[in-house]
Amino acid sequence: MPIPIWIPVSMAAALFQCWRTAMQQKLRGVLSVNGAGFVRYLYGTPTGLVLLTIALGITGAAVPAINPAFLGYSALGGLGQILGTNLLIMSFGYRNFAVGTAYSKTEAVQTAVLALVLLDEHLQPLAMVGMGVGLCGVMILSLAGKGFTPRDLLAATVQPAALCGLGAGAMLACAAVFIKMANGALDGPSLVVRALFSLVITNSMQTLAQGAYLLWREPAELKKAFTSWRSSMWVGTLSGCGSACWFTGFALAPVAMVRAVGQIEVVFTLLFSRFYLKEVLKRSEVAGLGLVAFGVLLVVLSR
Repeated sequence: MPIPIWIPVSMAAALFQCWRTAMQQKLRGVLSVNGAGFVRYLYGTPTGLVLLTIALGITGAAVPAINPAFLGYSALGGLGQILGTNLLIMSFGYRNFAVGTAYSKTEAVQTAVLALVLLDEHLQPLAMVGMGVGLCGVMILSLAGKGFTPRDLLAATVQPAALCGLGAGAMLACAAVFIKMANGALDGPSLVVRALFSLVITNSMQTLAQGAYLLWREPAELKKAFTSWRSSMWVGTLSGCGSACWFTGFALAPVAMVRAVGQIEVVFTLLFSRFYLKEVLKRSEVAGLGLVAFGVLLVVLSR
């Protein structure tokens, strides 16, 4: 039985996102939280526009017509993505890159709950088990070798890094659901074209919104976003490619399933953390990553 296209697309999204986040983490020595978040939209928008142009040329489809519902959902999805990105970057200041990312991976479970309420998306039992296994892996990562008692779990959950990561997961869950709703508000036969069009419009709105905020509160950071273009452009390019895959995945499959498969990002994170950022991981963290990978496998098998 052939593998549905949304599965490799979701895995590609996770790889691009992990790579982008690793580069974004290194930018934190040059830019503030908002500045590091802004460059992903500033330099990601042109990438999305190029991908949309290619898709239009291949499919021969027309550019979708904009409507108020689409703009509203895009704005909400874009805001969720901005807040989620900023909270994720903030979590890196409390713990290392791998564990900071792990906290945000609760977004798969949060997405499932939100998608059930707003989109009436139901999951197969095996997919729910896989998400549960992945969540256990995330909790082991969050404890980082400490005990696994209820008291330890509570202590791990209320620390600043956990709160930032959980908040990032919640915001990214909202972003995923609203992005799917934005795509559904468009007319047109090509789901991919609609997804890429949603990406371009959402990224454009994010660039204007966060750029205006920087101009108001952090004008020096706005200047740095342009002067650091040699590094920042790669963050934006990877972000544009990753978002294109996420938006396409959301258009093709239930958002919770896409986010659950996207948890494979934590495995990619291990490789980036160890070999790119030169961070040392504990055995418990490796065990947690293994559980996350197994959870993703169960989700894939449930399709």
